[in-house]
Amino acid sequence: MTRNPASKETARKPNMREAILAAAEELFATNGFNAVSVRDIAQAAGANPGSVTYHFKTKDGLLLEIYRRHCGPMNLRRSELLAAAKRVRDLQDRLEAVVRAYVVPAFTSGSDLAGGGARFTRLRAVMSAEGNEVARKIIAQTFDDTSHAFIDAIHESLPHVPRTDIVWRSHFLLGALYYSLVTPDRVSRLSRGEADGSDAASAIEQLVQATVAAFQAPALDQAAPARRRPVVSSKT
Repeated sequence: MTRNPASKETARKPNMREAILAAAEELFATNGFNAVSVRDIAQAAGANPGSVTYHFKTKDGLLLEIYRRHCGPMNLRRSELLAAAKRVRDLQDRLEAVVRAYVVPAFTSGSDLAGGGARFTRLRAVMSAEGNEVARKIIAQTFDDTSHAFIDAIHESLPHVPRTDIVWRSHFLLGALYYSLVTPDRVSRLSRGEADGSDAASAIEQLVQATVAAFQAPALDQAAPARRRPVVSSKT
């Protein structure tokens, strides 16, 4: 029986699947999804294009697998921490516990596959900004259930704040999380060395406290109107 080249290559290189995943993740994080071809991924992995299609069928399937392998463990940990946070009776303490349950896994998973650390966080930011329909569907498939669970839990802690306001504020949290993980050096630079942007414990506390305060801000339709500055006459 004649074996195809991809099968022969797989037999010779048992880690080829991992090499392809690593190469694709790096290329997607650097160049985006649209600009990277299957041939680019194969070349970076030291494989032939047939190996990519053998393992993942399509480039879409490869991106989906990258998200699954990183986000499955992270989402599971978030769900575990969220379940514990929802048992806290005091609403103020519960809100902080819920926010912490969302933030902590993104930082503590930097050294393993859960969450993927800075490179995968950078890939997520690039995919979100690129606006590719395939990436958008994968992101929704991977995160929407968990995101809804956290938004609902926050709303239960802040029933007087409209859910739409909480959605906006959780959106801002995600942006802050991306930026904190991808560019920690900026904190060190702008603080003139007084703060260490790579200190995960400090980053978590700063992000949790700032986010809790943001969620507790008055609802947009309840906020005090901005004071109007008096009109200065132009007469001389």
